[in-house]
Amino acid sequence: MMPRPYFARRPHLCLGAIALAASLALQALPALARCVDEDAYDPDAAAVPAAGDVRTVEARPVDPRVNLQTLVRDALERSQQIGAARLSAEAAQEDIEETAAGKQVQASLNAGLGPGGSQSLAGTETSALQLRASISVSQLLYDGGRIDRLTDWRTQLAESARQGHLTAREQLALNTVSLALERSRYRQHVVVYGQYVRKMSCLLEALETIVRADRGRASELVQARKTLQQAELAQAQAVSQARQVEVRLRRLVGDGLPSVQGMSTLLLQVPALEQLLPELEHNSEIAALEAQARAAGSYAQAVAAGSKPQVSWNVNGSSAAGAGGSTGSTRNSSYSLGVAVNIPLLNPGVAPASDAARKRARAAELQRADALDARRFRAAEVHEQTQASFDRSRRLGMVLRDSEQVRNYTLQQWQQLGRRSLFDVMGSEAEHYNLRISHVNAITDGQQLNANLLSLARGVLEWLK
Repeated sequence: MMPRPYFARRPHLCLGAIALAASLALQALPALARCVDEDAYDPDAAAVPAAGDVRTVEARPVDPRVNLQTLVRDALERSQQIGAARLSAEAAQEDIEETAAGKQVQASLNAGLGPGGSQSLAGTETSALQLRASISVSQLLYDGGRIDRLTDWRTQLAESARQGHLTAREQLALNTVSLALERSRYRQHVVVYGQYVRKMSCLLEALETIVRADRGRASELVQARKTLQQAELAQAQAVSQARQVEVRLRRLVGDGLPSVQGMSTLLLQVPALEQLLPELEHNSEIAALEAQARAAGSYAQAVAAGSKPQVSWNVNGSSAAGAGGSTGSTRNSSYSLGVAVNIPLLNPGVAPASDAARKRARAAELQRADALDARRFRAAEVHEQTQASFDRSRRLGMVLRDSEQVRNYTLQQWQQLGRRSLFDVMGSEAEHYNLRISHVNAITDGQQLNANLLSLARGVLEWLK
């Protein structure tokens, strides 16, 4: 005959164990009730300012796009690099005027004072003191197009400098947007880990109530306290990372940092690759390379024109007055008016210089073609990465919905007389909050990749408009 179970032989002990478990559950029930669904996942909750903020969150919500425009505008106004690029572009415009002035009327005046003399068949004449003055006026009529080609060369260099200024502005705007998104990422990390800390604090409070009545569950209390400390450590790291990003952002835009509220809703629409590819040719970097190739071609033509005849008209006049010397006081004047022709006869260096200039022009064209081809493949790669990141965020969102239910069910079953262990509860909580961090990272990675994709084509500045 099988022996009867221990509690069957002692029914009063069985009833006592049930009563004790029920008593413990009732004592911990108020704390445990607050642990179920105490926080809902809201990416925009990261608008709560972290330590180190200078500007507080606005009472009324502000369009995050406007905040981003403000950050980019402040960065462009403060940047010394942008100022240097602008001055270089303005200087290149002055170079055009300097080169084009070669075809305009040129005039010069020369004067001198001192002893002088002259020698001819009639004899030698000297003056103890002589005042001399001459004036020359001339203008180039024909030079084989050399000045025109040099002007074209300067014009294309100025266009390259202008496009370089636009490229610098675009790069700074991209860096500012990327840092703003990175700041939003870590501010959301702070919120998620803060909720994780509150959840583990709630569980710890419930366990402390239970352990006061049942010392046998003290190991669960230690385990919960360790998990809480790990959550607090993760939150502290997220706060530090957010502050580091804000330091880099303040270097670009100054101390006034707007709220990050709603930042996770920007740059979520991925443009079609077929729409982006035609816009790549209009990118400022490609336009600068194209201008440099045209400049090299114009310079090659200018070098070739250097071997052609030059025609100009000129007017020259001179006057000299002397005193003392062999002839006493004297005065003489002379003038000339005519057309001057300069015909190069032998210049062995023109041919190799012209060939070298043409080869440099061809090399610049190949560099532009290579850069455009590399940009097309880069755009295709970034487009795929962007779509993959947003697809990952959508899939993580679906997993999060199931994870939310699993964690609540696990906690409820642990409350109901130990149907689940504390390790199951903490495991489901850790998995849920890690999924939330992964979801935030996937969205932010997608936004940053989308900004890079726009920068490869029409640019972030154009998108902000």
